[in-house]
Amino acid sequence: MNEPSATDPEKKDSSHIEELSLAEGLQRVLEGTNGDRIEMRRFFHCFQEKGFGILLMMFALPSALPLPAPGYSIPFGIVLALLAGQMLMGRHTPWLPERMLKVSFSRKFLEKLIPAGVAFLSKTEVLVRPRLEVFTGRWMQILPLLFVILMATFMMIPIPGTNTAPAMVILMIGMGLSERDGLILCLSSMAGIGATFVTLFIIQHGKDALKSLLGMG
Repeated sequence: MNEPSATDPEKKDSSHIEELSLAEGLQRVLEGTNGDRIEMRRFFHCFQEKGFGILLMMFALPSALPLPAPGYSIPFGIVLALLAGQMLMGRHTPWLPERMLKVSFSRKFLEKLIPAGVAFLSKTEVLVRPRLEVFTGRWMQILPLLFVILMATFMMIPIPGTNTAPAMVILMIGMGLSERDGLILCLSSMAGIGATFVTLFIIQHGKDALKSLLGMG
């Protein structure tokens, strides 16, 4: 993807947010954008230069929080899978197709999401730091990234309860990648195994409940 020119608003925002945490950056984007809807490109370009990890965190955050986000889990899941796939292929610069960048979100939804996200991240970001960096190398990232793709797939399943645990796993992986925290990457992979079993359990019982409701059981 071509980087925005110096006159692009996204580039201008990026220069201000470059040294900010995700929590601070999300608040800045919301405060610096007008209109009833905000396109995904605003958030993507503002954090693009900070790498894949923080983008995984950003797009997993809405589903990881206990807030209703109807209709957003599918586009977020697609974006997360795309980003993880790019990392697996060795791409160094995050990229999203124009169609995804045009996806927009209600300002009312973001006004509820971002303060909750800021409060959550302010408590968790202080726990993450560079350590056990042997587990953050190129080859050691493969398992966590495969979990991102699997968790993103679970997020797109239209059954209640299949979003939160997978999104939380992706959020942890994003934190580990962003701060080169090998301990968090190891813990998130273990959490991914647990989230897989929980999600499969929910899917099975969701199917059974649906069959019972429709009289097919």
